[in-house]
Amino acid sequence: MIRTLVVDDEPLAGDLVQQYVEQTPFLTLAGRCYSAKEAYERIQQGGVDLLFLDVQMPGMSGLTLMKSIENTPTKPKVVFTTAFSEYAIDGFKLDAVDYLLKPFDFDEFMKAALKAQHIITLEQQSTANGQTTAGGDAPQGTEDEESHFFVKSEYKLVRIDVSRITHIEGLKDYIKIYLDGEQKPVLTLMSLKEMESKLPPDKFARLHRSFIVNMTLVKGIERSSVTLATGVLIPIGDGYKNTFMQKIEQRIL
Repeated sequence: MIRTLVVDDEPLAGDLVQQYVEQTPFLTLAGRCYSAKEAYERIQQGGVDLLFLDVQMPGMSGLTLMKSIENTPTKPKVVFTTAFSEYAIDGFKLDAVDYLLKPFDFDEFMKAALKAQHIITLEQQSTANGQTTAGGDAPQGTEDEESHFFVKSEYKLVRIDVSRITHIEGLKDYIKIYLDGEQKPVLTLMSLKEMESKLPPDKFARLHRSFIVNMTLVKGIERSSVTLATGVLIPIGDGYKNTFMQKIEQRIL
């Protein structure tokens, strides 16, 4: 059961969310709070897995509350509930599970709850696997563990198979992950440098401040660009050319 805290200064809005929680088989009500300050104190006590959190409240806002528990060991997942759509991007940047725009019905609530259940279950499984490995009962760094990872995109977790990555493009605050066989890239809030650290260095190369490419898909190389097997042309940045060419030389027969 996912222990759920409802936080809303409006009694009627909070009552509705509480009813939805009580109607959801995998959720159990951990409490009701009418202010962010009250919720903060309750979270510190532990035993809360998920918040349905109003954004605009007197005093401390829901956004401020989420920032204040960022480094809490028992930080719960958060679904924002608000009447103001302009807070959606703030919720995304703060790694919220989902964003419910008031008024919302039970179907919308259930979709958000299922997303939270999926994320919490994945994290619990990951923690359990980590504990098993630390105890010596399972091998560390298995091939399967290195073959994929999950990123958050559009309020859901998306599995990324490393072998399917063709190239990655860095934007201001986001990256686009292009996958073989997919028309649209996966957009996620992450830096290109952070993504680069997740990839095997023998298979991927940074060749521009805005691009990482799959080395196995490099079809042709010119002075200032490479062509991938997918037909995409990627520029080579001056600051990355030497390192990139060293990797290419290692593959020349």
